[in-house]
Amino acid sequence: MRRRDVLKAAPFLFTAAKGQPRTPVTGSGAHTYEMRHDFLRLPPNLKFGNAHGIVVDAQGRIIVAHTVHKTSELPDAIAIFDANGAFIKSWGADMRGGAHGLVINKESSAEYLYICDNVRGFVRKTTLDGETVWILKAPVMTGLYAKAAEYKPSTLAVAPNGDFYVADGYGKFYIHHYDAKTNYIRTFGGSRALMDRDPKIETPLGSTIWPHAAGIDTRNGAPMLAIGERGANSRVQYFTLDGRPMHSVKQGVRWPSTFDYRGDLCLMPDLKAVVTLFDRNNNPIVHLGDGMQPDGKTYEGVRTLDRDRFTPGRFIAPHAACFEANGDILVAEWVEVGRVTRLKRV
Repeated sequence: MRRRDVLKAAPFLFTAAKGQPRTPVTGSGAHTYEMRHDFLRLPPNLKFGNAHGIVVDAQGRIIVAHTVHKTSELPDAIAIFDANGAFIKSWGADMRGGAHGLVINKESSAEYLYICDNVRGFVRKTTLDGETVWILKAPVMTGLYAKAAEYKPSTLAVAPNGDFYVADGYGKFYIHHYDAKTNYIRTFGGSRALMDRDPKIETPLGSTIWPHAAGIDTRNGAPMLAIGERGANSRVQYFTLDGRPMHSVKQGVRWPSTFDYRGDLCLMPDLKAVVTLFDRNNNPIVHLGDGMQPDGKTYEGVRTLDRDRFTPGRFIAPHAACFEANGDILVAEWVEVGRVTRLKRV
């Protein structure tokens, strides 16, 4: 199969026993996966809202950040499952409606979660059990915010030295750099004013528009900050860790949501109905579960439907994804009823 055919390959279905639903499959060659939708088993009193974040801890447990459905009895925005999808526990009721970016980071012998609440305008660091380590609110010291409500962080990335970079993805579009002790260092990227002048024009390198994804890419040696932008930019822009713009990637990029890395691979869930794998040079290898319609529409008119209206084998709005230890992939989607899919290698 030629390279361009691999990238356009549509999901196909395994043959199943009579009377059993067929399992959708996507990808090609070494990157072929069964798509196991909705394998997580929630208790009756908890219902997913928009599934915004997903990570896996050192024990293989799956942690999901979601907005919580309006019909859910439990208000908890963080839900934890074992590797087989069985529910363990939940917490985070005070982030209902706003739980967005979710990052896990090992520090010494413990793992911690960093959670961005884009509705309430803060970043929270917690233990895996939900105990708060610190809460970081709007960086008013920058002089860029007339009021705290203008700050709406989407996600962040943690560097090897513990510094972290918060993307104000729904606010003024800046990237804010802090050290491991939450001391403010610098601000770069932005700003919303550039987009407001003309939302159809790509802005120059060094500026950021709808910076929704953030990651630390170490695949080629020195760590670099990758920022995924939406809107007219629709690119992944690279910065040094001191905020200097380097270059951007556009091939295979629609609207980046998050990043994860494994060996030479970069995993990018894309809100425009696809999950893409890139090689170490950021060439797209394969699009997985591509749900883009012939007319170019993706989640429009679909993401608010009931799950029985979703097409098996096709993504709607991938908002977060991560690798599991064995190379399988977990995908969380921005749909009103929440959907988490495991891509099982075959």
